[in-house]
Amino acid sequence: MFLSFENISKRFPGVLALDQVSFEVRRGSCHALIGENGAGKSTMGKILAGVHCADEGEIRLEGKVIQPANPLEARQLGIAMVHQELAFCPNLTVAENLCLGDLPRRGGWLDRSRMREQARGMLQEIESDLDVSLPIHRLSTAQEQMVQIAAALGTNARIIVMDEPTSSLSAHESEHLFQLLGHLKQRGVTVIYVSHRLEEIFRLCDRVTVLRDGLHIATERISDTNQDRVIHQMIGREAATFAPEHLNRSLGAELLRVENLCSPGRFSGVHLTLRAGEVLGFAGLVGSGRSEAALAIFGLDPVATGQVFVRGRELPMGSVPAALAAGLGLVPEDRKRQGLILTMNCRENTSLAVLDRLVKQGFVQAKKEQALAQRYADQLRVKAPSLESSIASLSGGNQQKIALTKWLARECDVLIVDEPTRGIDVGAKAEIHHLLDELACRGLAILVISSELPELMNLCRRLLVVRDGRITGELDRSEFSQSGILRLMAGVE
Repeated sequence: MFLSFENISKRFPGVLALDQVSFEVRRGSCHALIGENGAGKSTMGKILAGVHCADEGEIRLEGKVIQPANPLEARQLGIAMVHQELAFCPNLTVAENLCLGDLPRRGGWLDRSRMREQARGMLQEIESDLDVSLPIHRLSTAQEQMVQIAAALGTNARIIVMDEPTSSLSAHESEHLFQLLGHLKQRGVTVIYVSHRLEEIFRLCDRVTVLRDGLHIATERISDTNQDRVIHQMIGREAATFAPEHLNRSLGAELLRVENLCSPGRFSGVHLTLRAGEVLGFAGLVGSGRSEAALAIFGLDPVATGQVFVRGRELPMGSVPAALAAGLGLVPEDRKRQGLILTMNCRENTSLAVLDRLVKQGFVQAKKEQALAQRYADQLRVKAPSLESSIASLSGGNQQKIALTKWLARECDVLIVDEPTRGIDVGAKAEIHHLLDELACRGLAILVISSELPELMNLCRRLLVVRDGRITGELDRSEFSQSGILRLMAGVE
C-alpha cells in the first residue's frame, strides 16, 4: 500500500481530536476525508503535512515509517498541503510568498528577477495570470486560495492534502481546480481531499474515509456508497429535509432601506429594502461586489456614498458605531480577520459586541458575561472544552458559530451574514439554517450572502443578483431556478 495511517491518536488540551484512526490511501488516487466539524479531518491532514505530530500511531509511506516534524520535512518527503484557513505574510508580495521556503539567491543575495520568474511559472501551472508583484493583502480570498494551490503544486509534491480547497472559489474557479485535479491524477499525484461538499466528493474522488468525533467510521469506494449513506455515517442519524418556517409568516415593517449605494471601483447604484421577518439573499460570483456592498451598509467603507435607513431613520455613511446603535449586525466572510479575535477565548469573543451592556463601574460583570456566553454556546451547540478555550483551537465550523453568537448576544434588528456556512459540515450547516429561520420568525430582517445557490434558494424569500458591482435582477421565491440565477450572475441571456 502506498500510504497508510495506523492507529493515529492526537490530543489537544481538553480534546481527543483523533482516537486510534487507521486507513489506507492508494497511489495516484483522489481520496476524500469527510466528517462533521471537529471530527478530526483537518488534524489528520496536518499530521501528514508536518503541522502537528501524532501522539500515538505511525504513518507509512511505501512501507517506510515517516514522522514529519514540520512542514519542511514533509515537503522533503514530497507532501504538501493547501490549508482551509489561508496563512500568508500579508505585507509580502505574491512572488515572495510563493518562494518563501526556497528563495533563489545569486552571490549570497536574493535574486528578485529569478524569484518573480519562478513565481510566474508556479502560477502558470494553474493557468493563472495574477500579478506576482502585488502584496498578498490586496488579493481577494479566492485569489489567495489559488496562490496557495499554486504553492503546493510548485513543490512537485507526490501527495497533496487539500483542506476545503473550493470554499472561497467561484463556480468557474472551482471547475478550473477540478481540471487541475484530473491532470494531477494522470501524473500519478495522490490527493487527499477534505471537503464538506458532497457533490464534489462524488464527482472527483475514488474512495472516501468518514470520521466522526475523532473515530474512523468507514472507508469505502465511491462506487459502493451514496450521499445519504455518507451523511448518516458523518452525523450518526438521518439528515432531515429543511423547510423554512418563516416563509409561512407575514412580513412586518420595513427595517432596512438602501438607496443608490456606490463605492468607486467596487459597486454602484445598489438599492434594496428588507422587512421584519424576511430573509433576503445576495447571489453573485466571487468578486461581484456582494460583500463590499454589505460592508458599506455596515459603515465599513469610508468612501461609500448613498443613503442607508434603519426603521426610517437615515444613518451617517461610514459610521460603524451608528450602525451598531441602530441595531445592525454583520457576520463577515473572513471570520479570522474580521469576525473573531484569535488571541481571545470563546467567552470574550461572544461578549465583544455587548461589552457596553456588561460593564458596571468600569468593570465587566464576569457572571453576566459567563451566563450570556454559555447561553448562546448551548443554543448553537458549540463544541469546545470550555468557554475559556482559545478561539484559535476550535474547528472552523465552531469558530463560525462563535462569530454568530456575538451578534445573537447583541440582539440586532437587522443581521447581515456573509457566507454563513463556508467550510461547515452538513450537520452544522443545518443548525445554522434552522437558527437563521428561527431569527426570521422572531422578526429579524436578515441579508444572506452565499456562493452556494441551493442554500440561498432554500432559505430566502427573495434574491438580488449582483454582477460587476450592480444589481442585475430581483427574483421572488416563485421565480427561483438555478439555471436562471446562474444566467443572471454570468450575464448570459
